[in-house]
Amino acid sequence: MKRSDSLRRRPPFRKPRARFLIVCEGQVTEPEYFRDIRQTERGLIELEIVPAGKPKSVVERAAQMKKESERQASRHRDENLLYDHVWCVFDIDEHPLVAEAKQQARDNSIELAVSNPCFELWFLLHFQDQGAHIERDKVQSLCRRHMPGYKKSPPCDTLRPYQGEAINRATQLEKRQASRRNEGGNPSTGVHRLIQQIQAACRA
Repeated sequence: MKRSDSLRRRPPFRKPRARFLIVCEGQVTEPEYFRDIRQTERGLIELEIVPAGKPKSVVERAAQMKKESERQASRHRDENLLYDHVWCVFDIDEHPLVAEAKQQARDNSIELAVSNPCFELWFLLHFQDQGAHIERDKVQSLCRRHMPGYKKSPPCDTLRPYQGEAINRATQLEKRQASRRNEGGNPSTGVHRLIQQIQAACRA
């Protein structure tokens, strides 16, 4: 992130942690998943996780919070109050105004982790490839097959050991859709790019 010349970081007692703002569509699954990551990476990054409803509302909330952090940073002349990375996490599903939400994100330099058809596709990719078109109900059914008892709260202990496989599968799926000129088509997810950015921040 480019910092304003009028702002300066206060002299830290330790290296400042990267600040992430993650605004999610879901009220349970996505926030609980990212809270587990925050717990796992304790002390290395700062994650603020906000559930906000449908895609347009998610992006609007993220833009509002991003601008407020910029106002606070300017007022206090403190770069630590800025978010280093702002992400919106939502599904394609059958939501209206998805195109408008994506455009608003671009206009506000907000990154997107969009899943088609649903966020649980990211969970499914921890266990198997998924190249063919798939509906939400089938994704959730397959997730329950791999994670018996799964409903809304993600079994993060079960998912964590397979995160590398999920990143590889999601990356290959994204490349395959791009080669077909079907970016963001079903199936696809951008969650792996957010996870990779968090991992990079933790290593920095």
